[in-house]
Amino acid sequence: MCYNRRMSRKSDKMANWPVGRLLFSMGIPAVFSMLIQAMYNVVDSIYISQYSQDGMFAIGLASPFQMIGFSIAMGTAVGVSTLVSRRLGEQRREEANATASTGVILAFLHMLIVVFLGIFVSKPFLRIFTQRAEIVELGYQYLLICMGVSFGFFYSLLFERMLQAQGNMLFPMFAQLLGAVTNIVLDPVFIFGRFGMPEMGVVGAAVATVGGQILSGIFITAVALLGKHEVKLKFRGMDLFEKERLKAIYSVGLPTAIMNMIGSFTTTLMNNILVRFSEEAVTSLSIYFKLQSFVFMPVFGFNQGALPILSYNYGARNAERYKNTVRIYITTAVAIMIAGTLLFNFAPDLILSFFTMTDSLKAISRVTLRIVSLSFVPAACSIVFSTMYQSFGKGVMSMTLSVLRQIGFLIPAAYILANIGLEAVWFSYPIAEVLVVAIFLPLIMKAYKKAFAQAV
Repeated sequence: MCYNRRMSRKSDKMANWPVGRLLFSMGIPAVFSMLIQAMYNVVDSIYISQYSQDGMFAIGLASPFQMIGFSIAMGTAVGVSTLVSRRLGEQRREEANATASTGVILAFLHMLIVVFLGIFVSKPFLRIFTQRAEIVELGYQYLLICMGVSFGFFYSLLFERMLQAQGNMLFPMFAQLLGAVTNIVLDPVFIFGRFGMPEMGVVGAAVATVGGQILSGIFITAVALLGKHEVKLKFRGMDLFEKERLKAIYSVGLPTAIMNMIGSFTTTLMNNILVRFSEEAVTSLSIYFKLQSFVFMPVFGFNQGALPILSYNYGARNAERYKNTVRIYITTAVAIMIAGTLLFNFAPDLILSFFTMTDSLKAISRVTLRIVSLSFVPAACSIVFSTMYQSFGKGVMSMTLSVLRQIGFLIPAAYILANIGLEAVWFSYPIAEVLVVAIFLPLIMKAYKKAFAQAV
């Protein structure tokens, strides 16, 4: 009885709490944990910049391929958690349990794909951009560890998203905090060889990363399996590969994975354009991506809070709460992006001062930050549109938005502007974002009206 009342209170929270209070109660812990994630991503690069400029270049080339593993893990987690939220909103608890259980099996199968890619494909990928054997070897060693030992990342992300789908944001925050702090502490130990450890450089950064992921994964898995939650894993007596369930998971999860992979593919193509100017141009883009995470991660944190709320209320057919959630979400996201744009334009030297770099690299990076940050505000709108499509189970439309932005607009614009010069290339980012918002604003409004007209 007590357990049922506790579960009922969690459902009441999703259904009845004031939308603003609910979004911020679920979003703020995610924002905090995402900022910690951004911090340790940057700390990695700061330490590597102190250790070796070649190391920075190698990681810049390796990052797009590493993103493939992240994309597969994210697609799995988002596909499963979105369906869990929707089933809870529909009061179909047994199906929510089955969806979560299926997700555990899918995560393992998808992880094997990432391990294969890390071992056999990563080195040929790196050779596309450089014939310097030392750079290829550094990048390969980094990817071999990060992708070959990815089970911690897969299961930490999966169980964090499943708990968030139930309105539980604190344990996922603690898990991400645990992983980030572990990474930050281990970075100097393994990179520079402190406390009796051998000096490992770039390899040490990878070891620190997977160490934090494994610890985070162990913690959140224990919470998910041993705690009392609204969704329970059940493997016996269930058809874990039921066709309609898999279709529903992949209808959101596969486009989400492809969207992130497109980002990897886009960065690869951008690196191919930039390396024609200089290795420093490639490194400056890598530095930008590290720093912009402090702006984008809070928005993605609110995304983690908003998506389960939107999915739940779509499942519950509550159009008013859905609309209010979108309104507060987009207002918050735009405000964060405005602050980021101002910071990158008026204080670029301040944030670049954390990195050890040559004067020429700093000059390139300063321009990169100022121009690319002009894309932040329209990017906030694109993120919200994509989240809405995912909540409706329309992952293909979310993917289409991403494809059009990056493959349809960004890369062609970059190739054309490269004929003018390196500085012109950076303008391809704001151009692409503005065009996407102009196209998808009327489309997402139409999708919202159609979704809730069908619900009446």
